[in-house]
Amino acid sequence: MSYIPGFANHIATEAVAGALPEGRNSPQRPAFGLYAEQFSGTAFTAPRHENRRSWLYRIRPSAAHGPYRPYGGAALFAPGTVDEPLPPNRLRWDPLAMPAAPTDLIDGMATMLANRDPADLEGVAVHIYRANVDMERRCFVDADGELLFIPQQGRLTLLTELGRIDIAPGQVALVPRGVRFRALLPDGAARGYVAENHGSLFRLPELGPIGANGLANPRDFETPVAWFEDEEGEWELVQKYLGALWTVTLDHSPLDVVAWHGNLAPWRYDLARFNTIGTISFDHPDPSIFTMLTSPSDVPGRANADFVLFPQRWMVAEDTFRPPWFHRNVMSEAMGLIQGAYDAKAEGFAPGGLSLHNLMAGHGPDLASWEGASTADLAPHRIDGTMAFMVESCWPYRPTRFALDCAERQADYDAAWGGFPKARLPR
Repeated sequence: MSYIPGFANHIATEAVAGALPEGRNSPQRPAFGLYAEQFSGTAFTAPRHENRRSWLYRIRPSAAHGPYRPYGGAALFAPGTVDEPLPPNRLRWDPLAMPAAPTDLIDGMATMLANRDPADLEGVAVHIYRANVDMERRCFVDADGELLFIPQQGRLTLLTELGRIDIAPGQVALVPRGVRFRALLPDGAARGYVAENHGSLFRLPELGPIGANGLANPRDFETPVAWFEDEEGEWELVQKYLGALWTVTLDHSPLDVVAWHGNLAPWRYDLARFNTIGTISFDHPDPSIFTMLTSPSDVPGRANADFVLFPQRWMVAEDTFRPPWFHRNVMSEAMGLIQGAYDAKAEGFAPGGLSLHNLMAGHGPDLASWEGASTADLAPHRIDGTMAFMVESCWPYRPTRFALDCAERQADYDAAWGGFPKARLPR
């Protein structure tokens, strides 16, 4: 598989020579009898620097299908959140168990947290996928938002309308809203996270005084070249639309785009290439310095969703409590762990697990982490073998009923902050 570097670049790619028209988007008779289709991720009149769209040249029109009907599978995917009053409790989950029965990525998706109605074009949801079989002769499309895949165990091959993407733990991939795809499991089983962004498209954050370089650099994002499937016979297409799942039967694979050009496409990114910024004097900076992607809200500086990384890095701050400090935040934080240990939680937070600290919930290091960091030798220290992330949002998250009732929810999470000694004031 081949990839083209760059974030949101204008790309032209064809899987068959001569399939891509030259000098125009919609010729009267496209080559080989292909069908021209504009795929728009923003309004037609969005400012040029924010406008995302691609032109696709496909074997059959994507409009060629019958009516959708409700989908009866994936009982834990998008079931709706709990309507009762939301308590301000901190929550944490152990890794969800892998399914015992044959289960593909869609049927194995469990929605854990969500905020806002997808119809409002705002908010974000956090899912955990668990799968042990390939998606065979069926595809999925999300009309509610773009999907950021974060593998934790096992590789994924995402076959999309606009190309093939391979990712492994330590990489992420984004499938834009409206792109049809299916998932294969090269290792036979896989588990990971999905951040579903219903708001403005993820983009790279502004760097401000950091300057022109740093954090996630545009050149390190990779977009796949054109690839297609020309398969006939019965195929199923499952669609997520306004928070519900629907299905329709097709007489061909919908992954039949032979060529395309534009700046709206799937991509992948190697998290090891994130250029971490940190202090070389004192104090732990605000965690915004770890932002890889952002989806702005209508309020400047207050994100609809931020995707934030906590990778391996050097800690050198002098006279400083080096892990993240105790804090309360107007933003709401959903955190996952890909590998290793998180430096503010010495125990109880395992790879594949999830935690939630909603707005103004007091949180920070657990007792063991606080004791270790408070007495540590402050020589330069490298945190190795770790990769944690956060999906931060200005909207409070609501857990699903499954998330609240599942066996993996840690009923004793508040105990992480028990046993701290009282400060000793002078008399």
